[in-house]
Formats: sequence, C-alpha cells, structure tokens
Amino acid sequence: MQEVYQGMTVATQVKTCLASLKSAQASLEQFALSTQNQEAKQTFASAAQATQQIVDQISQRVQQLENEEPQYKGF
Repeated sequence: MQEVYQGMTVATQVKTCLASLKSAQASLEQFALSTQNQEAKQTFASAAQATQQIVDQISQRVQQLENEEPQYKGF
C-alpha cells in the first residue's frame, strides 16, 4: 500500500508540474506578443518555445504513468 500511495503522489505532482509549465508557457507567449522591444520579444518567444518542448516531454511521461498505472488517469 505504501508504494501505491507514493506512486500516486508522484503522478499527482507530475501533473501539477505540467499544469504550471503550461501556464508559464502561455505567459511567455503573451509577453512576446505584448512587448514592442524586439530583443525582449525574441527572448520571450524563445523561452516559450523551449518551455513548450518541456511540456511535450512531460506530457509523454504523464501518458506513460497513466498507461502503466490506470488508477492515475484523471488526477
């Protein structure tokens, strides 16, 4: 029982992290769109793109967790 509880905690933490990353990525895109400074625009756009790559990787991990342990779906 201890292992299942710990695993569920990890799955929940990974999903919470993913939600935070998605929020950060959206903020970076918004900053890129709203600034007039071209250097800042490029910096924000680049950071948004890098964050999106991380979101994609973490999303794959969430899929793996859900496939390996169906009880994690929806957490």
